[in-house]
Amino acid sequence: MDTQQVSAPSRAPSAGVVHINIRLTDGYTVISNRLSQHRGLSLLAIGLGTYIQSLPDGWRIGVKALAARFPESEVRIAAALRELEQHGFLRRTRERVGGGRLATRTESYNHPEAAVRGRGRGRPAAPVVPAAARAVPVAAAGPAGGPAPEPVREPEPARVPEPESEPARVPESVRVAVLESEPVRAPLPEPEPEPEPEPVPVPVPAPALVPVPAPGPRLVPTPTAPRKPRVPLPAPQRPTEGLYAAAAGLLAGLHRTAPLFLLSEEDVRGLVPGVAAWLERGARPDAVRAAITDDPPVPLRHPAKLLRHRLATLIPPPPPTAVPVVPLQNCDHCDRAFRSSVPGRCRGCRDARACADAPCPTGA
Repeated sequence: MDTQQVSAPSRAPSAGVVHINIRLTDGYTVISNRLSQHRGLSLLAIGLGTYIQSLPDGWRIGVKALAARFPESEVRIAAALRELEQHGFLRRTRERVGGGRLATRTESYNHPEAAVRGRGRGRPAAPVVPAAARAVPVAAAGPAGGPAPEPVREPEPARVPEPESEPARVPESVRVAVLESEPVRAPLPEPEPEPEPEPVPVPVPAPALVPVPAPGPRLVPTPTAPRKPRVPLPAPQRPTEGLYAAAAGLLAGLHRTAPLFLLSEEDVRGLVPGVAAWLERGARPDAVRAAITDDPPVPLRHPAKLLRHRLATLIPPPPPTAVPVVPLQNCDHCDRAFRSSVPGRCRGCRDARACADAPCPTGA
């Protein structure tokens, strides 16, 4: 008797992803691996295609609507939509609506190859028909077993019953039912049809076309466009140890009032000269803190770069230089007041003494 083989329980792989799956009963969407594992699509396009296939019909997926929903810019979202359209997962067509306007019709495909084969065979997808239109009316039995009147359709010419067979074959009960459901007129001699006049074609005015505004200038610079040189970080004119210590303390404590600005030691060391320049120019610490942290962008990805930009571009001007005041002195000879940095005689006394020492030019 052979020994039964004992199979060991399967172990989790030593490397790679391990799926911990829970059976879902609601709130899920079946996504094909043709999209989620596509080799030619970017990761943004795969995620955007997955999001679009999870939306219900009639949901708006324009560039502006998606940019308002996700943090990516309109340029990246438009590029991802073009990728999905290039690989067949998305199809956008322009259709004319009432009033001469144009609207965009967007179709999302989970199997682009099958959709392309269906269009190639000339079999477009069947349009969705409401349930009321799909219902087929069933003829009900009349009072004498005859069929009930059908729904109103295109008018048909009245049939003239044969006078020989009508009284012998049609019972009175059936004839009454027919008269109630669809009245039959008495046979009249049909006049010869007169030639109908040809209808005069009435010129129909063409709908006024709304002019499509020309696209505005592109606001996003191209990757090869020359960039504006970055403003250098300011530095103090007369740096001191106390000035640098005050600047470092201000930067290290920014996260207490603005939690988004939690800086590393290297960032603080690089931004200290800029804060020291602000403090040297007479700016108060609370004013510096408010100027560089108020109204940050959302989301804030690089706090240190934002602080460097604001320190370089929002720095206040240097205080005006004070004009030195020359003190007053009393003249040693005439005791009159005059302005001079050193004591001595006034200008009049100096000129008189110089004239007394030198020969007078007039010869007196």
